[in-house]
Amino acid sequence: MKMDALSRRPTRHAPESRPSWSQHHSHAAAGSRLTLATLCFAVLIAQVDTCVVNLATKPIGAALHAGVGALQWVVDAYNLAYAVLLLTGGLLADLHGRRRIFMAGTAIFTTASILCAVSPSIWILIAGRALTGVGAALMLPASLAIIRVAWPDPKARGHALGIWTGCNGLGVAIGPTGGGLLIDTFGWRSVFLVVAPLGIAALALAAWVVPESADPKNRRFDAAAQALGVVALGGLALAAIESQGSPATAAVALAFAVLALIAFVRVEAARGSAALVPLDLLKIKAFRGTAIATAGMTFGMYGMLFVRLLDWQTTGGLTAIQAGLGLVPMAIVYILVSPFSGAIRERLGTRFSTGGGVAIIGSGLLTIAASAGAASIIPTETGLMLCGLGMGLATGPLTDVAVGAVASARSGTAGALINVARMVGATIGVAALGAIYALAGRGNEGLMVALLAGGATQVATAAVCGWSIPAKRQPARG
Repeated sequence: MKMDALSRRPTRHAPESRPSWSQHHSHAAAGSRLTLATLCFAVLIAQVDTCVVNLATKPIGAALHAGVGALQWVVDAYNLAYAVLLLTGGLLADLHGRRRIFMAGTAIFTTASILCAVSPSIWILIAGRALTGVGAALMLPASLAIIRVAWPDPKARGHALGIWTGCNGLGVAIGPTGGGLLIDTFGWRSVFLVVAPLGIAALALAAWVVPESADPKNRRFDAAAQALGVVALGGLALAAIESQGSPATAAVALAFAVLALIAFVRVEAARGSAALVPLDLLKIKAFRGTAIATAGMTFGMYGMLFVRLLDWQTTGGLTAIQAGLGLVPMAIVYILVSPFSGAIRERLGTRFSTGGGVAIIGSGLLTIAASAGAASIIPTETGLMLCGLGMGLATGPLTDVAVGAVASARSGTAGALINVARMVGATIGVAALGAIYALAGRGNEGLMVALLAGGATQVATAAVCGWSIPAKRQPARG
């Protein structure tokens, strides 16, 4: 008997062809490495795309005659589409095959990026960004579910997730530096085209090396819950985005979001284990805590990136490539720390890696806020490096706690929910901190007030981690 590296199912061999243990081990390890490399391509293209768009907001606004509100939609159209369809993406992965949905999402993401590159107007660009979010909503939950299934051992899964999340840091490094160079040399459209080769590579590798898995038992597509989820999440994001420019629209959107959320909970409670979001998952204290902490973490980080890059280019006088280079130290720290987040968690405990990491991010935002208007860039870079350290420590363990707290049959749904939390936090963070920055008069004062709000949110979510997440790794369910 040998364990096939792709299917993970035992197959028989004639006695004379029986492989040695070392041969089997090397084949399985090679398959695992290629699988992880494929999944890393996915998170890399998503992160590069996000970082590049933040960096390209000023040239996009100048070329397509767009104000701050429209530029917020360029960022948040992706975040919003991603957030509202994540639940469906996770469910479809569990129902119809995680590799199949991963490949479909990667294909949509790549095609939509090309559409963004050729957009003749700001509204077509926003539509392309929304379609990119649809692809990400299929691609990323499926990739997390594949990790949960392909690495059932918690320690090995923690290592794989550390590398997977480290690609976020690599994306932060590649996106601003490479993106800034592309913008200055070839214009803002080129930054969307750069995603296409990575997407094509991920598709080719997925078809070859990623194992297929599904758990459709007692599950089905829940159209009513999905529609209510879209209204609830979309209304919440719209309320945050329009809170500055159109308070009446924001109030109506918030009211619809609250009503839809109440109806969503009632529908899901009635459907039990067959629900789009089985509510028993939210009863798991560790899972609930990681979702809250993840939302708070991305609220501050994504909001900080939006206002910091915009302020650098509008009032700081930096070019796109100079602003991108300013993020490199943060990215380097993130890249160096992320692959070791699993080992750090084993040594110092889950609570330190999660709550401590989020608290370090908060200290970074507060440091940047305190240094607004400083003559030297060193305090700002120190704050950014603290953010990179905290993200490197917390991101992998938070994800691992979330997907490890549920049975493997629910891994797609768990991955989707944690990404819903991540993108809801990001969407509201960009909208809220962008609005605070504008209302406070932009410039140094606006930056300081916005990042004080972001830092306070990080500190609060660090406290949630300390209360809800066990100090040590818990055995995986199922």
